[in-house]
Amino acid sequence: MSGAVLDLVVAGVSELCIGVRAIELRDPAGRVLPSFAPGSSIAVQLGDGSRNSYSLTGPGRRPGHYSVSVRLDDRGRGGSRWMHDRRIGDPVTVSVPSSAFPPVLSARHHLLVAGGIGVTPILSHARAAAEWGRSFEVVYAFGDGGGAHREELERLSGGRLTVCGSRTALSEHLDQALLDQPLGAHLYVCGPVAMIDAVRRAALAAGWPAARIHAEAFTAPELEPGEAFDARLLGLGRTIRVESGTTLLDALLAENVPVPNLCRQGVCGECRVGVRPARGAEMAGIEHRDSFLTEEEKGRGDCLMPCVSRPRGEILELEL
Repeated sequence: MSGAVLDLVVAGVSELCIGVRAIELRDPAGRVLPSFAPGSSIAVQLGDGSRNSYSLTGPGRRPGHYSVSVRLDDRGRGGSRWMHDRRIGDPVTVSVPSSAFPPVLSARHHLLVAGGIGVTPILSHARAAAEWGRSFEVVYAFGDGGGAHREELERLSGGRLTVCGSRTALSEHLDQALLDQPLGAHLYVCGPVAMIDAVRRAALAAGWPAARIHAEAFTAPELEPGEAFDARLLGLGRTIRVESGTTLLDALLAENVPVPNLCRQGVCGECRVGVRPARGAEMAGIEHRDSFLTEEEKGRGDCLMPCVSRPRGEILELEL
């Protein structure tokens, strides 16, 4: 192990439910791995050199292994298929864990809501809350054939798990559950973007402050191709043309402008780029399409996620 990456090996593979496989990674020399906070993820280097981010589901204090659960998705870029093809003994290079979805330790109560494979960071939150004796409950929604980690959540939650078999059942349960929380409670939700948006709207309608609603999305909606525009790179003194249907991130990388990136769905926050606020009609603000920035951050107009977001005008000025 050295630097910001860890060279691990696959130590275990198991099927959790239809299409979801748990993969255990260990140091080949048996060394303890870096600890991590609940909600953390690792970036796995795939066979083609790209990276995918996966939430860690196991214990976070001086772990002897890292565990990730991967849903097979043939509609994606092939990362989940690559992970499903790993066998015991295969080498896997990963990043050191990082978290953009940690618990708020001062919260009086933690309401954890998971949809489908979004259960993975929620499991990490529940595990830590149970270990430290924090007040929490879990609401888990999944469809037929789903339910990865359900038994483990039942064991950790000690009767504080509610299972919903549809989005309608989830909505009906949350209508009351969101009103029954103590002052100082925090809400955490992970799953598809549409589910997250619905839960967030319900929480705001129930009087929850936006600062106490935390979300992490696992899938992104289909995006419109958008209009072509020019990206002015202020630091480099260059202008790059971004055509309709091409993301700003792809255009930058094609011109050898290095931009850190990971999920390419506006979820992880890795590719965040500074923007000079719009001036004039040709620079009419940003169409934010990500699920990472807060509404306040989007309102400032001083940054964007180039993997999904675009300007509403013809020109975008970047702090690059």
